[in-house]
Amino acid sequence: MKRLIPLLAALFVLNSCGIYSFSRTSIQPDVNTITINFFEYRALRVNPSLSNDLTEAIRNQFRRMTRLEQVDLDGDMELSGQITGYDVTPAAVTADEVAARNKLTVTVKVQFTDKLHPEENFDKSFTAYSEYDSTNTLDAVESGLCAEIVEKLVEDIFNAAVAQW
Repeated sequence: MKRLIPLLAALFVLNSCGIYSFSRTSIQPDVNTITINFFEYRALRVNPSLSNDLTEAIRNQFRRMTRLEQVDLDGDMELSGQITGYDVTPAAVTADEVAARNKLTVTVKVQFTDKLHPEENFDKSFTAYSEYDSTNTLDAVESGLCAEIVEKLVEDIFNAAVAQW
């Protein structure tokens, strides 16, 4: 019991200072708002719903996992980006040189700005993919693949922006 009290006190101090929280974020205490802009679609191959799905998933992740208020303009932090790649490539080839599995890959270029802590700013690309059996058409599996890929991208973007560990 004597060891438990100092441990709990240390956890309370770390959590209350605003730099560490149990939601896996490390947002400075003076940062209160975030602007999450619509992620534009700029890939050659068209997926009409992917921009909206990705943007909403990122907004939902920040709503669920942070204390930040989302504002339309001029947030303390700002997140924007473009979907720059949406490609299908062979992932596994048979002995007859026919694709046994295909891979859908999505690439997103993200710009993150922390106006109060500019050392946290970044401009980088994130890529995620999902494989599917080549006996299926992309149309048949696309929505499930995209949901899986969006989940991976959101986790990576969120971690880069506010989890830094």
